[in-house]
Amino acid sequence: MAEQAGQSVRAIAEGQAALSRQHGAAADADCALTEAVASAHAATVEGVRRLDAIAAEIDRAVANQTAIGLDTAIGAREFQRFLIAKQREILAVVTAARELAAAKKAAFEKLAAQYTISTG
Repeated sequence: MAEQAGQSVRAIAEGQAALSRQHGAAADADCALTEAVASAHAATVEGVRRLDAIAAEIDRAVANQTAIGLDTAIGAREFQRFLIAKQREILAVVTAARELAAAKKAAFEKLAAQYTISTG
């Protein structure tokens, strides 16, 4: 009888240890998820801010067409260069967002696997 009680205590202790490991793994995954979501949000906000700034620059240039001299060949060429530069800036923002999305997707897939493992 004492031997059965000892086995039961061991089984309970092993079960508690397994649950503790699962809880620790889930807590680690929660922390990683929180960081991943926060950094994705911050990057998105920064990307939107950059795109808004580019849009504002273009809007100001369009509103000041006479000051730019768009009615001259040189002015039109300079405005074209300005727009090409803005297009490159926009492309850089979009490319960075795409790369971040791919990296975050991989991180989230890894986290999903961690949650699956931690729940058994």
